[in-house]
Amino acid sequence: MKKKLFILLFTLAFYIVGITGHGFQDNSTVSALELSKSEQTAIQISPMVKKSSHLNKKKDSKIKRFEEKKKKHVKKEEKKKKTSNVKRTVNVEATAYTASCDGCSGTTYTGINLKAHPGKKVIAVDPDVIPLGSKVRVPGYGVAIAGDIGSDIQGHRIDCFIPHHGNAMDFGRRQIQVEIIES
Repeated sequence: MKKKLFILLFTLAFYIVGITGHGFQDNSTVSALELSKSEQTAIQISPMVKKSSHLNKKKDSKIKRFEEKKKKHVKKEEKKKKTSNVKRTVNVEATAYTASCDGCSGTTYTGINLKAHPGKKVIAVDPDVIPLGSKVRVPGYGVAIAGDIGSDIQGHRIDCFIPHHGNAMDFGRRQIQVEIIES
């Protein structure tokens, strides 16, 4: 009996002090002291809420910008696919030649007069590797027509027509990857 009385008094004391009711109070019953505290905390919290919402807006705008960049990147890739009609690529050794040498006629195998059209982009190819008449994109040279052959142009070799002898010599010998656009 003493034990039951002790437990009852102990529980009543904790209830009066407010320890047992902590966390389990009904939200509709708030003391005047708690109301004054909530006003102070609301004033302190409101700038934090504003700052938080500002940061969320920044995050949202960053996400939107990232999505826009991603969409632009995808659109660029789609454009490349549409405009890029590359049939295949070939690794070749590229050199240059000119039509103004001794014994050179200036007319290609396919009949292009290089002396009359010095600005024409023409390459000599091995027809077994790159078909004659093909349009070929050559890095550092541009888009050219495979319109000539040569006795030394066998296998994966091309010879780019450059009108001036000095510029042809400066071109040198290069290992490159060409793109066959049309064949």
